[in-house]
Amino acid sequence: MFEQCLYFNTTSLARLLEREWTTAFKPFELSPPQAFLLRTVLAQPGLLQRELADMMTIARPTATRLLDGLQEKGFIERRSSANDGREWEIHPTKQARAIEAGLNDASGAVTKRLKKQLGANAFAEVVGQLRDIRSSLG
Repeated sequence: MFEQCLYFNTTSLARLLEREWTTAFKPFELSPPQAFLLRTVLAQPGLLQRELADMMTIARPTATRLLDGLQEKGFIERRSSANDGREWEIHPTKQARAIEAGLNDASGAVTKRLKKQLGANAFAEVVGQLRDIRSSLG
């Protein structure tokens, strides 16, 4: 019935992938959106909140809520931007650095498992196509 429906098929896929990454990040008591946002902060400390929202393709209020949760857990700190006191730079804490390798390993394990299930070439092709579609529609 929905074989040609982009919305149905991508949403269905997203639910399946959400379960995979929820399980992967459960030991860290992080949701997948929190974990991916934290991994971004760890990789690029000092980004502004708006830059993080744009990179993650999420609304700024959503980014604020995710960052609030990460701050409550002690994983990030907000610092006033030297360029504009109205904006906040986001920096990882020592606690975040302590779990960085574990987060990356957990995510890598899911990716490895999916590549094995789908085949490495098919995996890379699908990810590339999805990125192209997202760019075209965004």
